[in-house]
Amino acid sequence: MITDIEDFFTKGCGRCERFATPDCSTRQWIDGLNELRRICREADLVETVKWAHPCYMHEGRNIAILGAFRGDFRLTFFNAALLKDPQGALEKQGPNTQHPDMLRFVDNAQVAKMEPVIRSYLKEAMGYAEAGIKPPKGQGQVDLPEELVEALDSDPELAEAFHDLTPGRQKSYVINLNGVKKSETRTTRIARFRDHILAGKGATER
Repeated sequence: MITDIEDFFTKGCGRCERFATPDCSTRQWIDGLNELRRICREADLVETVKWAHPCYMHEGRNIAILGAFRGDFRLTFFNAALLKDPQGALEKQGPNTQHPDMLRFVDNAQVAKMEPVIRSYLKEAMGYAEAGIKPPKGQGQVDLPEELVEALDSDPELAEAFHDLTPGRQKSYVINLNGVKKSETRTTRIARFRDHILAGKGATER
């Protein structure tokens, strides 16, 4: 997986065998992705790479992340439950997503048309980050480490697989990650656990 931000916009994320080939999903949507990048940077968001994708931060908090797929490309918001979404523009990533959290594009030209909405939603999300406001936890919701929440928000396939795990298997990852002090180490472990979660296994299962 990539660690250099420029690689995403020239080669892809590095998660599959289509990396650095003309068939990479980023190639089809590169004009729209570059427009989203411009908007995020002009909003004074800090550009980083997380989970092999461009992630935009403010006040030390993840605000949004870019993604490209065969059928669309997306700007996905973290803590999306806070967003008012007056335009009704946000969509759910899948049936297991609790709240609409992404702006989905199927045409590169859509970004320019939606730029005022994108800027407005980014500004709203940045305001919550500045105020330290986070969405309330739902009843019965497992208290996941923040790094795991962010990983699930940024990776629809991982999120669906994790939510399909039994409560005991989910808890095994929470216990494992909570036993680590450094955030960077938790993020590394989550990346290492990804294939295990996709296989439907708990943290200690072989």
